[in-house]
Amino acid sequence: MQAKTRQSAFGAIAGILAFILVALVFIIWVVYSGAYNVGASRDHQPIVRWAFETTMKNAVVDRAESIDIPALDDAMVTGGAVRYQAMCEHCHGAPGIEKSEWSQGMLPRPPHLPDVVSEWKPNEIFWLVKNGVRMSGMPAFGSTHSDDDMWQITAFVARLPGMTADEYASFDMGDSVDQRH
Repeated sequence: MQAKTRQSAFGAIAGILAFILVALVFIIWVVYSGAYNVGASRDHQPIVRWAFETTMKNAVVDRAESIDIPALDDAMVTGGAVRYQAMCEHCHGAPGIEKSEWSQGMLPRPPHLPDVVSEWKPNEIFWLVKNGVRMSGMPAFGSTHSDDDMWQITAFVARLPGMTADEYASFDMGDSVDQRH
């Protein structure tokens, strides 16, 4: 009976190793053959999209967990409105403002933040603004902007849900050229 058990265990291990080998050969073939379409004109396969979205969400939550959130007061929101208009609005839109036409050609498509930002905590928004998201078109602003600037953007973005077009328009955006990117 022991010989039969050993044979079964050996067969199971051999089967698992064979599966892993076939999977590795397939992955290498996909990588080197160019079989997977990476063009931004077609969306990912559903399983690939799920893997990217799930990985991104969990990575942000994990990395943002230790970030202390300052008081996000009205002055920060106002300062963030100016920066949002200059740096974020063209890709993400705003209350009463659609995303720029060229952003429609991006995949993954930049989310319309007023509709989705309630899914994120302020420390997670800050992490996203500071670090960006690889292979998404979302730039990392941490190397070009201060933490204070990014907290102002965070404060503003956190207030977007429920903001009306008139409320958005009421922020004095000014025409400061140094805020344009």
